Amino acid sequence: MATTFLFLLLSAIFIAKAQQGQSIVNPGSFLTPTTTTTTNSSWPSPSGRYAFGFYKQGNGYVVGVFFAGILEKTVVWTANRDDPPVSAAVTLNFTSDGRLVLQSAQGTTKSVAVPGETASSASMLDTGNFVVYNSDNQSIWESFQNPTDTLLPTQQLFYDDVLDSSVSESNQSTGRFRAIMQQDGFIALYPIGTPYYIEYGYWSKGIQGPRLNATLNLDVDGHLYLANGNGIVTISAGGNSTKGLLYRLRMDDDGFLRLYSYNTNQNGDWDVTWSADSIGKCDPKGLCGLNAFCVINDQQYNCTCLPGFAFVDESKRTLGCERNFTVDNCKEGTYVMEEAANTVWENDTYSLPLFSSNLEDCKISCLQDCNCEAALFKDGACRKQRLPMRFGRRQSDSSVALIKVITSTPSTNRTMTIERKKELRVDILIVSITLVAFAFIVLAISGFVIYRSHVSKHENVSNMGKFVDEDVGPRSFTYVELEKMTDGFKEELGRGAFGIVYKGMIGNGQKIVAVKRLEKLLADREREFQTEMKVIGKTHHRNLIRLLGYCHDGPNRLLVYEYMCNGSLADILFTPKKKPSWDERRGIACNIARGILYLHEECMPQIIHCDIKPQNILMDENRCAKLSDFGLAKLLKPDQSQTSTNIRGTRGYVAPEWHRRNCPVTVKVDVYSFGIVLLEIIFCRRSVDSNLPEEEAILEEWVYSCFECGELDKLINDEEVDKRQFERMVKVAFWCILEEPSLRPSMKKVLLMLEGTADIPVPPNPTSVISMI
Repeated sequence: MATTFLFLLLSAIFIAKAQQGQSIVNPGSFLTPTTTTTTNSSWPSPSGRYAFGFYKQGNGYVVGVFFAGILEKTVVWTANRDDPPVSAAVTLNFTSDGRLVLQSAQGTTKSVAVPGETASSASMLDTGNFVVYNSDNQSIWESFQNPTDTLLPTQQLFYDDVLDSSVSESNQSTGRFRAIMQQDGFIALYPIGTPYYIEYGYWSKGIQGPRLNATLNLDVDGHLYLANGNGIVTISAGGNSTKGLLYRLRMDDDGFLRLYSYNTNQNGDWDVTWSADSIGKCDPKGLCGLNAFCVINDQQYNCTCLPGFAFVDESKRTLGCERNFTVDNCKEGTYVMEEAANTVWENDTYSLPLFSSNLEDCKISCLQDCNCEAALFKDGACRKQRLPMRFGRRQSDSSVALIKVITSTPSTNRTMTIERKKELRVDILIVSITLVAFAFIVLAISGFVIYRSHVSKHENVSNMGKFVDEDVGPRSFTYVELEKMTDGFKEELGRGAFGIVYKGMIGNGQKIVAVKRLEKLLADREREFQTEMKVIGKTHHRNLIRLLGYCHDGPNRLLVYEYMCNGSLADILFTPKKKPSWDERRGIACNIARGILYLHEECMPQIIHCDIKPQNILMDENRCAKLSDFGLAKLLKPDQSQTSTNIRGTRGYVAPEWHRRNCPVTVKVDVYSFGIVLLEIIFCRRSVDSNLPEEEAILEEWVYSCFECGELDKLINDEEVDKRQFERMVKVAFWCILEEPSLRPSMKKVLLMLEGTADIPVPPNPTSVISMI
């Protein structure tokens, strides 16, 4: 009995002390941005070293974790970091039903922590970790498991965990650089938004052995190291056990990963004890923004614009540069090529490089190519580029960037001189002549407009063919015009998730078109619909269906496409009599890959197709594959599937990440769908066929089991194929359909592998998480 009493007494004392230090937070507690006698702005840890709550950012407040017990308040974690700061009229509530939310004066709420179950308590620990517990006192959410830009002692960075830099010291929103603990056992630095390929990374440190067990660790004595089951790789030795010395590892806004220490006995500044070695100040890619390059001056980096460009904001040079002239045409003599020597850039060549050329030949080639806006010349190779230029920096290198810049021709100079004289002279005669000439021009234009308006009233649909072909972008049609073109929507060509397609005729029956009537469009989207149509209308690629026109007449939304006489890929692929030869199938696969690559990397803005399947790949008279329905996912509701997960796409071709909660959808969903389509192209059968034996019903599983056993030959049957190409295409397909999106190759890599210009490692099982070399 005495023992029980003593235990209860000690427990009561412990709880009382914990509550006195506010380390235990119970439902019903709340914080406000400003401290009063009745409310607090933060919940401190027992020692007061850390606090969770509001801190000042700009003209508002943000919720996060910060060092509170030192002179220099330092933020180490931020909730909803990309949301704008809130006003002083908000409250952070730990609600009675176990939710941690920001509540505005109007009553709207925003979650701060999203645990998987109802919370019963929370605690700000002396390690800097804010933890939420369930009723069994088990952790259900931790700030350590959701890092922003900082790693604290005892915190670990597991594989696929990232530290994203902030915009600046005073703005904790997501910045431009990322440190990621990779699955291959390397901690590596990349610009945010780039794939995790070696050409985009600018620093890494790795450890050998089991890849999935590797973690980045920081001890309380400043020892920073990588560890797995086989050993340890030290990054920073640490070992300083001075009492009162604090440490933090931060991904800084300039792209550097740095370890800081702070001596609480001196109350000074944070000192850098380690920084990513072998990195120059200009090495972080993208430091200076688009169309600018980084230069070292007096041991500090500075940003410089390319020739013909000016800073977007002179006070913020890291935002990049924009052209200081308008591009009107591609007329010969309008431009010259200016050099930016000893600079290196991202190689984003849009055509095959020209080899064995000299610098002057490279300039001439770019000047004669209207698509060429810049060129990179090095070692006799000329690589044509489109804008924007990225990741520029000056270094001792033979590379030369050639930039197309507008120039003044002699005639232009004479015109400018005349214009200046006109502004200076007050000559009544010249003014009079100018006014008379202007009057004649106005009369001529007015007459032409009146004439055209009379003519257009009598034009009918038979003249539309020529008008459509001459238009640079898609033409806007009325519903009545399209009704006449399709003879009242009489002949149906096919049906899809987005609507019904009808056959139409323009130009007195000389040109056949396909008219698609869209369904399930969002209401009140006229302006957005036109904008999207202009974006899609500007996509010109031989492997994309050409959009000729559209209709946004009242509630009607229709699209006019070029007509494909050979139907869809599904029609020829799954019909034995129309089965393409092996060489044709290989060409079709490459054409599809080129079309997707254009949407992903060469189209502005970027388009994610979201529904790659044989039915959306159409074949022209030469059996050249062309993607259709690209970009339409932006126009339609995300409820095209019958599932409850808002999946876009078609069952069997949908990437696994659509099914995962809070998993971002990227261009890799198209890569997955392409992988399934590629297997169907190789074997001329559907990916799922319930009429086949159980072991053969799911195509990817059956093919991989044969591949794993070295029995791919039995899948060929009697067809004559190039076995080397056959195996290459199968391996590409398996890389594309890996469960983990980050492991799938980009479409550029896929195309290189299909064409035989890139090596293909042995693919893992599609459900594995082994990293691609």
